[in-house]
Amino acid sequence: MAEKIRVIVWNEFRHEKTSKEIGQIYPKGMHAAIADHLNTQPDISASLACLDDPEHGLTEKRLAETDVLIWWGHMAHHEVKDEVVARLQQRVLGGMGLIVLHSAHFSKIFQRLMGTTCNLWWRDDDRARYWVVAPDHPIAAGLGPYFELPREEMYGEFFDIPPPDELVLIAWFAGGEVFRAGCCYHRGHGRIFYFQPGHETYPNYYDRNVLRVITNAVRWANPTTGAVPREFGHREKPLEKPA
Repeated sequence: MAEKIRVIVWNEFRHEKTSKEIGQIYPKGMHAAIADHLNTQPDISASLACLDDPEHGLTEKRLAETDVLIWWGHMAHHEVKDEVVARLQQRVLGGMGLIVLHSAHFSKIFQRLMGTTCNLWWRDDDRARYWVVAPDHPIAAGLGPYFELPREEMYGEFFDIPPPDELVLIAWFAGGEVFRAGCCYHRGHGRIFYFQPGHETYPNYYDRNVLRVITNAVRWANPTTGAVPREFGHREKPLEKPA
């Protein structure tokens, strides 16, 4: 039997502790809702980490044993230590997959890997429709032409990110805005997926389509071959002898 994909679901885990409303929606945290679903999959093993864990739960040893990291952040991006961000960047470049959710577009690690502000328009409480624009992509497996969420925070264009290597989902909101809601990137040996849904006051991490996309993204971002470091620097001898 093939080894399971080793996933860490990371969350600030602050909103659920400070807001009674959010705590009732996600009593164990948003990250636990996602991990509980992933752990029902025969090929995935998910564990949790949060901001207030030592080293944010992301030690060098633990990251070395992680295939895919899922990241949710919002109110405390500035509290994530720069040395941990540098550690994450090196792991992604070395092959670890990264899935960035909702307001983690402003996370230090996503901004560093994108090289842009990752800014956008936003507005609370709107109906959202997610159109699948790459139906043959592995992240779209099992989805219909679109799915809807009755309430979600509106994110709108312009989204200050580099053009995605692959665009899987576009969101339309009832207020008329559109948004690149499912974006794939490659950085070094690693694969990155940004996925827009997941405002903390809505129970959208229990939605079957949202969970399907995240699950598919884990499988897509999983390193499929052993990442061999590329060789750089001075090459002392030419490949061919001079004529």
